Amino acid sequence: MTSAYRRVWININCLTDHHQPNPPQSLQRLAGTDVWYWQTELSGAWRGSYCFIPCFDERPPAFSGDDAHANMHNLRHWWHQVFASATPDLLNPYRSWQSASGHSVSGLHMPDAPPQPVWRSFDEYEIASGRCTPPLPARLQRHTWRSERLGNSRDVWIYTTGDSKPTERPLAILLDGQFWAKQMPVWEPLMQLTREGALPEAVYVLIDIIDLPHRARELTCKDDFWLAVQEELMPQLADWAPHSDKPADTVVAGQSFGGLASLYAGLRWPQRFGAVITQSGSYWWPRRDMLQLPSIPDDACWLMQQVERHGLGNHGALKVFMEAGSQEKLVHRVSGEMAARLSDAGHRVHYRVVEGGHDALCWRSGLTDGLQAVWASAFATAYPASATARGTHDGKPESVR
Repeated sequence: MTSAYRRVWININCLTDHHQPNPPQSLQRLAGTDVWYWQTELSGAWRGSYCFIPCFDERPPAFSGDDAHANMHNLRHWWHQVFASATPDLLNPYRSWQSASGHSVSGLHMPDAPPQPVWRSFDEYEIASGRCTPPLPARLQRHTWRSERLGNSRDVWIYTTGDSKPTERPLAILLDGQFWAKQMPVWEPLMQLTREGALPEAVYVLIDIIDLPHRARELTCKDDFWLAVQEELMPQLADWAPHSDKPADTVVAGQSFGGLASLYAGLRWPQRFGAVITQSGSYWWPRRDMLQLPSIPDDACWLMQQVERHGLGNHGALKVFMEAGSQEKLVHRVSGEMAARLSDAGHRVHYRVVEGGHDALCWRSGLTDGLQAVWASAFATAYPASATARGTHDGKPESVR
């Protein structure tokens, strides 16, 4: 039996993906069959996304001797080239979704992974009929926000989960709104938790990124973006969906660059945003390459320096729900350090580490858990029992700054 495929690369979030400095991993073909296999060991509590990349040629990445930074750059470039051939696992019983890189991925949940009951309907929604997403809810509004300050326009989605006391409803601003509106719709989980009494009736505004270049500019601690949100979008939002304007009722939530941006908004304007949900925050910014460097550069971890050295956020005590994946390496490392800095500065921090990576499959339950935490009558602070708040590197506590 012959096969035209020379390689079937396996892309597992934060294990064999483009974030890793190691060569890509390929499934092996069982001789004389059309069966390809690969094996590894994972924690019983792990969950994450993955896809296959079948190729007709070897297409190996190019390396440049001992230059770690150049090798990482070449490896990332190679991954982005082969992503065009990526496919989800067609034998996975759960529905796939489109990742931030634009290709579809499947989800894997190990037996001891924390349950995600409110996402079950998403995972299982009419798989047999071929339906891609649930129907849009009646309480959903979609508007175009035209910003004079930013000189651009984008979609925003407004979702309400009740209207018994409209002006008392808390407000949640979700960054990367296009993902939570389209790829992994958050409407039903939010409504289910509201009906169960786990969340209050609330207003949710989801802000589109426009595209990746805009995301990289606007979600990296940029005042103009947040001033536009406050001066232009929120006055319109008050007309579209009345809500409480109390800082304690207003939460900003984001992941990756969005996690960095949400925390910056709370620290910079605590009088407006009193609660933050920050997941896998890019606190290394602006130095993504710091993992390949022998020492921490002076211009790395800008936001952490603003908190520690310049007192950013000292005039308000935020409620911060923070989360990082155990497999994220650099993000895990700087998240633990940021949690410690925030706690030292007097903020109330609930920091947890999940068994996973830089992954929406983990973020989705962290988002709903975070909303329940920051809107609870009593906000509980916490740190992971298995690691110090200062972060870890190769299993050992290490201070980033």
